[in-house]
Amino acid sequence: MRLSIDHHTRYRFSVPQARVVQLLRVTPSDYAAQTVIDWRIDVDCDARLRTGLDGYGNPTTMLYIDGPIERLELTVRGEVLTEDQAGVVSGAHEPLPPLYFTRTTPSTEVCDTTRDFARMMRGSDWLERIHALNTAVGGAIRIEAGRGPVGRTPGEILDSGHGTTRDAAHLLVAVARASGCPSRIVSGHSLHGPNRGLRRSAHYWAEINIDRLGWVGLDPSSGTSPDESYVRVAVGLDAYDCTPVSGTRTGGGIEELDVDIRVDAAGQERGSQQQ
Repeated sequence: MRLSIDHHTRYRFSVPQARVVQLLRVTPSDYAAQTVIDWRIDVDCDARLRTGLDGYGNPTTMLYIDGPIERLELTVRGEVLTEDQAGVVSGAHEPLPPLYFTRTTPSTEVCDTTRDFARMMRGSDWLERIHALNTAVGGAIRIEAGRGPVGRTPGEILDSGHGTTRDAAHLLVAVARASGCPSRIVSGHSLHGPNRGLRRSAHYWAEINIDRLGWVGLDPSSGTSPDESYVRVAVGLDAYDCTPVSGTRTGGGIEELDVDIRVDAAGQERGSQQQ
């Protein structure tokens, strides 16, 4: 499948800013399931862009702008050719061993609640068990559109009974780690998800490492593995490590942020996401 991504980020500041620095994780990489055909980042003002890789192997772009600046628009456009690999991640740049992804964070903490949930796993082998786990996580909470509150623990997400795709991915990662599986969160794009066309966040899912296959993608919001309708962009221990845009500014005042992401598949209706 040929997917096009059109990602606009607009900032407005109540007072002129002296300096803006942004870390962008918005550029996908080639691996067995996807090939980047074209990709570019444009800024509507004078800016310095510096590309690199972070510790997870994610492509990064550092954006530096000297003020005074009252508004900023960032545009990311590209096309990716995708293929269904049943969620198996092969051919990706992997600078860290799977053991690193057994570490927990506040958003993916292993607690009594996640341990109890992990004991519910059933299956004759690990692949069957992690798919059962993915289905169970998706069924345990109502998946909602939008960004939702940040900083909720897996126990709080389970207790609330609802959450965003980011929350569901955090919960799956935490329960998988409680089961002894290295696990990580993924940010990217998908033609599917809650309230398609009204999203206010990037799409998130999880990858779990099992011995005979390596990393396998699982999306609790769909109950299945990512297929050709997904574009994989960045990975991390939790969403803070792979959020598309983060940064700092100097100048005070109030910041307004508006993000519009459109994902289009050749021959299909255009969908949009807003975060």
